Amino acid sequence: MARATSESRWRLPTIDLSRRLSASRLPCEGHTLRVRERIHPHTDEDRIEQRDRAVLVGVDRSRADWPIEESLEELQRLAETAGADVVGTATQRMERPHPKTFIGAGKAEEIVELAKNTGANLVIFDDELSPRQQANVEDLLPDTRVLDRTALILDIFGQHAVSREGKLQVDLARMEYSLPRLRGMWGHLTKERLGGGVGARFGAGESQLETDRRLTRKRISELKRELASVAVERELQRKGRARGGVFRIALVGYTNAGKSTLLNALTGAGVLSADMLFATLDSTTRRMELPEGRQVTITDTVGFINKLPHGLVEAFKSTLDEVNEADLLLYVTDASAGQREAQMQAVREVLADIGAIDRPGVVVLNKWDLVDAQDRAALEKRYPQAACTAAATGEGIDRLIARIAEEAARSSVTLSVRIPFTRGDLVAVAHEHAQIVSESHDEDGTRLILRVPPEIAPQFRVFEIGADSNE
Repeated sequence: MARATSESRWRLPTIDLSRRLSASRLPCEGHTLRVRERIHPHTDEDRIEQRDRAVLVGVDRSRADWPIEESLEELQRLAETAGADVVGTATQRMERPHPKTFIGAGKAEEIVELAKNTGANLVIFDDELSPRQQANVEDLLPDTRVLDRTALILDIFGQHAVSREGKLQVDLARMEYSLPRLRGMWGHLTKERLGGGVGARFGAGESQLETDRRLTRKRISELKRELASVAVERELQRKGRARGGVFRIALVGYTNAGKSTLLNALTGAGVLSADMLFATLDSTTRRMELPEGRQVTITDTVGFINKLPHGLVEAFKSTLDEVNEADLLLYVTDASAGQREAQMQAVREVLADIGAIDRPGVVVLNKWDLVDAQDRAALEKRYPQAACTAAATGEGIDRLIARIAEEAARSSVTLSVRIPFTRGDLVAVAHEHAQIVSESHDEDGTRLILRVPPEIAPQFRVFEIGADSNE
């Protein structure tokens, strides 16, 4: 959606603030603001429309983890996921972004010409712009929307969030991203009223800016309170699973590595799996029974990506806590990806941010069917302990399940117990959450040799048959 021509550059419609701030209801009911059209580049009104034409802009740094071509290829996939057609790209070799326009005045003018020649109505930068940089680039492109990588990812998250928690998390990230960028929304009013004279410093623009900041901060506080409430519910569910001694597994990995497809292959969950970035935002937990009968849970989590906005990591903290609570992480990796090593490093960086880098884990080289024989040999040599799977076809799934069973058994405690007949409930717990090695009955109760998770071992220790038993 292109903005108006220079003669009517800033339309000043009356906009319902509750829509602008993604709030269901605000205390100031009925309050409206007269604002410029480009107020929030990532709210519902300004989401990328299906046939937007985009130019991508990237900076080529000599010490970058990703080659500029690969990074822009991923940015193109993000743009296409959001619903835009990429009609051109522009790169600038430099070590540090230009403080005013990110890519320098000369390259900025080239982008203006490129956008004009390609009919682009959208320019997307492959990094996060400062509020000042974005405002300056927008001034050079008055009829073209300007997004940075963060705003683009926020747009995609906004489109794909389904659950109440997911929507709250995205709204929080949006609000926090918007807050430092509000000044640019009111600059036109401030300049008009601050042209000089007594009292100019208290112009209408500055007053309106402060109002908008206050309401945005208020909405941020409301979202944090709502998310805290949801987090309490999620924590109760986690504690319930922990009390039951269920071995907990979390799928982590780069976006579109095939985590949801793998969850379906392991559990028959039937969750959405699609060849697109960030198809899954809401964590899904399903049960699976191991061959020896032990119950485990597997949780599919939001995918990570290079340059993942820190605000999103913070906003999705309660969801990512599932990773911290897991007994085992499955590092799902697209084995066919050209940048798989860089993708794995991006995943490790996010796990380090949330304090989960030291959790026990198994590397899962997924999409194995798309890897040629030469690459297979190299990957098997580099990752000798990895599980190789093709979740879409079922290849390697049985071997992965066996590996999960090994890891679950490694975390178990082996006990020999006699449980009185009056505690049939405990025998039921053993059958649901433990591996039964042997079972027999005598006049005093049920005798079991079993492997149990450490969390529930104390329930059985009171009935343990000691080594000095006369039996």
